Amino acid sequence: MSKAASTRSSPRPGAAFPPAGAERLVGSLAPLLHEWLPRQRWFAGKGRPITGFSAVSATELTPPGTVASGAPAGEGPGAGEGPSLLHLLVRVEQRSTPEPDAPSVPAPPTDDCYQLLLGVRSTLPPRLAAARVGVAAKGPLTGRVIYEALHDPDLADLLLERLRTPSVLGPLRFERAVEIPAGLAPRPLGAEQSNSSLVYGEEYILKILRRVYPGANPDLELPLALAGEGCRRVPSPVAWFEAVGDDSGREPLTLGVLQPFLKGSEDGWQLALRALAAGSPFTDEARALGRATAEVHLALAAALPTVTLGPQQTANLAEAMSGRLEATAQAVPALLPYVAGLRTAFDALAGLGHGHGGGPGSGVARITRAQRVHGDLHLGQTLRTPDGEWSLIDFEGEPARPLTERRRPQPAVRDVAGMLRSFDYAARSHEPWNPGWAERCRSAYCDGYAEAAGVDPREDAALMRAYETDKAVYEVLYEARNRPDWLAVPMAAIQRLAAHRP
Repeated sequence: MSKAASTRSSPRPGAAFPPAGAERLVGSLAPLLHEWLPRQRWFAGKGRPITGFSAVSATELTPPGTVASGAPAGEGPGAGEGPSLLHLLVRVEQRSTPEPDAPSVPAPPTDDCYQLLLGVRSTLPPRLAAARVGVAAKGPLTGRVIYEALHDPDLADLLLERLRTPSVLGPLRFERAVEIPAGLAPRPLGAEQSNSSLVYGEEYILKILRRVYPGANPDLELPLALAGEGCRRVPSPVAWFEAVGDDSGREPLTLGVLQPFLKGSEDGWQLALRALAAGSPFTDEARALGRATAEVHLALAAALPTVTLGPQQTANLAEAMSGRLEATAQAVPALLPYVAGLRTAFDALAGLGHGHGGGPGSGVARITRAQRVHGDLHLGQTLRTPDGEWSLIDFEGEPARPLTERRRPQPAVRDVAGMLRSFDYAARSHEPWNPGWAERCRSAYCDGYAEAAGVDPREDAALMRAYETDKAVYEVLYEARNRPDWLAVPMAAIQRLAAHRP
């Protein structure tokens, strides 16, 4: 990374395990992980049996003044005085669920790589009881207590110290862009689903990515690019750490990003719900949020390559949306009566690339531009600072999507459609339902976007409808599987979109 400090300190206490030692260590922890992992909110494989664990890497970090045991010394982690921080990258193999349209066909197993930060102590203080994973019954940690390290201020401090001084420890590489003060008190940030975060002294927030993939994670890549363009709508990374590959050419895995903590900020979702409860309009806020979104899109287009989607690419985009619709309808029968109406949105999108959307009788193929986007934009991914300015956060994209897909240039309308769906969700979550509130917010948001971008996203009506339909179909599947009581929210949009007539 070009913004990283150019010098690194000598290695601090700690040790990387050789491959065989890492495999033995993970094998000895497997019984504990088998019980503990499925209970974590960030574990993506809930409901599927775990069939095995394998080690990608294991690294022990110890506080200054303690003795790092490490595998080379032949002792277990935590053998020195005080707690030890064990960093693990573990591949979790699971049996896949059958496809909805072929339940009798055995599904191939899947495996995902997870980042674990585990504390090791001889005894666990009462204040850390809730973080307990268990006691190792065998292997190098026999008899020692294993626990979630992020709840231990001593080990959270150690992680910040690593980020304060660029260094390499085994497979772990720590980088920083600016000086970071010492002595910032850590606290875990609750209510997260796919990752974990620590707040340091109300000045910085460290996001720990749990399910990791080879390649630059957009949550680091895009904020760094935006910082290079001087965009103030996204907090700029001040430090980060990665797992680097060996000489085999494997790409680094982004593990964590430290950014400024926007103290006193409120997320857009809570602000919208508060406005609904008070019977207040939210149009001024929506318009300002539209401007902020457009500014981010303009900066991303300036910082990173953009592409033009040709007829075949546009057709492929529509075909993928149609495929998701068909699969979801098989899994959620309530969607079946609307499939024909919804499919017209994707047919119209496919027509854009073949001269059926370039204007009345034009016969000219519409040009669809694609660029890097947020990828999972909704009210919960926005913050309004005390001075009224909007920021966009969490550029990871939809965690369930492959990383290569999340890093692919896409039409900017995708983000706009996601935010429009979020206004619907907010209105539907309040009783009585206020569809007029949502429509006014949707209109104000697009007005603000057009003011900053110079292009009104509503002018791409076919593209907008296709992306909003695709998002609503995704929501139907998610709610049916995870929150059946919320299924009525996307189904209301499904009925509206299926009945749409150009």
